[in-house]
Amino acid sequence: MRVVDIMMGTPYHCSPETNLGAATELMWIGNCGFLPVVGEDNKVVGVITDRDICVALGTRNCTAGNVTVREVMSGKMFACAPEDEIETVLETMRAGHVRRLPVITEAGALVGVVSIDDVIIHTERSGIAGSPGLSTVEVVKALQGINERQLPLARRQAAAA
Repeated sequence: MRVVDIMMGTPYHCSPETNLGAATELMWIGNCGFLPVVGEDNKVVGVITDRDICVALGTRNCTAGNVTVREVMSGKMFACAPEDEIETVLETMRAGHVRRLPVITEAGALVGVVSIDDVIIHTERSGIAGSPGLSTVEVVKALQGINERQLPLARRQAAAA
């Protein structure tokens, strides 16, 4: 199974100059917790999550309309291509501890979003399906990796000392 078979096409997205209020509204309308951030050249330059917005607003004395996506978006981005196999996507999600990936072309253009929920919906139960497909075991391993606890930086530094 490939990404193009299960991804959500035409996803909501925003620009780096979008304010957090508008980004939050897009997430509300789209019933999503993640927006790819698309630059002026129509290439994906990062992502922003509902958690990014909550942390940014909870740690600043600003309103959502006065903070741009550029100020809080994650520059470290994991992505996939429409032709990628789902097993590759699961490995990327596990390694990056992320639940959603922008689907981009070789040129960097956004064509969709794939989430762990999309994968779960298309997973076959062991022993029920007539043809081999993605197993629940593979999905559970990916979820374990995604949800693996990451120690906060302060605790990691203390543990290393």
